[in-house]
Amino acid sequence: MAGPLDGIRIIEFAGIGPGPFCGMMLADHGAEVIRVDRASGGRGGSQPISSKDVLARGRKSIALNLKTEEGVALARKLCASADGIIEGFRPGVMERLGLGPDELLSDNPRLVYGRMTGWGQDGPYSPYAGHDINYIALAGALAHFGRAGGKPTPPINMVGDFGGGGMMLAFGMVSALLGVARGGPNGGGGQVIDAAMTDGTAVLMGMMHGMKNTGVWREELGVNLLDTGAHFYDTYETADGKFVSIGSIEPQFYAELRRLAGLADDSDFDAQMVPANWDALKAKLTALFKTKTRDEWDALMEHTDVCYAPVLTMTEAASHPHNVARETFIEVAGDTQPAPAPRYSATPTAKPAPAPMPGDQTDDILASLDIDETERHALREVGTVG
Repeated sequence: MAGPLDGIRIIEFAGIGPGPFCGMMLADHGAEVIRVDRASGGRGGSQPISSKDVLARGRKSIALNLKTEEGVALARKLCASADGIIEGFRPGVMERLGLGPDELLSDNPRLVYGRMTGWGQDGPYSPYAGHDINYIALAGALAHFGRAGGKPTPPINMVGDFGGGGMMLAFGMVSALLGVARGGPNGGGGQVIDAAMTDGTAVLMGMMHGMKNTGVWREELGVNLLDTGAHFYDTYETADGKFVSIGSIEPQFYAELRRLAGLADDSDFDAQMVPANWDALKAKLTALFKTKTRDEWDALMEHTDVCYAPVLTMTEAASHPHNVARETFIEVAGDTQPAPAPRYSATPTAKPAPAPMPGDQTDDILASLDIDETERHALREVGTVG
């Protein structure tokens, strides 16, 4: 497979959300990612298993019964052949299976062992269940998503699961793999990565912490520069019930907004950075943007320095000329999906393959471990593999 991670083998123990997102990122960029699915064909979670599952694309799948000694032995043999593994179980589950760091790093001292949890491997919350909404709440992020006078509103599950979770683990995996390849501080040995969504979300809030520390961010909902408090950084409804986004922060961009919106001579807009004026100016812009359709505002403000874009749905985004020109979206087996990102000049990524069904490549993967056809048949007969 093309991509800068070509030649890297990752074993992914099947889970939901951030773990698969990490696996997708590594597979998109060229790693061979082998997902260990359940021999029963299930994967956990509420999302149906389907070849349309974007987070599961680009993988190979082996179905193992990890409740048997034989299944665990196969998993250990597979991990011994790998550069890294990723798992997203509660703390202690992999240890109880006999697949914890002690066992796998003993088998393969150069292994990078990636662990994805919400609360982390330790701490008072670590044994308990949670979801994105809980992790970003505890990390101090959720309190800052929403409008003044409203309640905190989760930005779907992008911040905890994917930004602070799966993406952070993918970064950690690549960092640790680079350390192994370069013979890093621990002699080029592997290590364990404890990726907690609470930790990762806190890091994503770094800019806001800096602004708070310097006195330019208030811990109130919807009253700040970037949280819809400012009239020049918000979304506005148009005449046809659609929305546009404005981010005219810098003076020159704000001046362009005023010019194109016909507000250059309205002195109320002169004091841009006076928060006491923001509500009144937002009311004026609200009324103004409702005088034209979204297409009419596009014709006026697209391709300018207003810092403007129409607010698009997933379907609309796939057909927007800018995204079409950059091939931001691709078709995989007839379904529209985001293309791999970022992009590379010398090692371009390949188009991802559709998500495999559990166990699709079981025989091929076992053969790569020198397990012959007779042994594979015997393992299938007793339910060790599916």
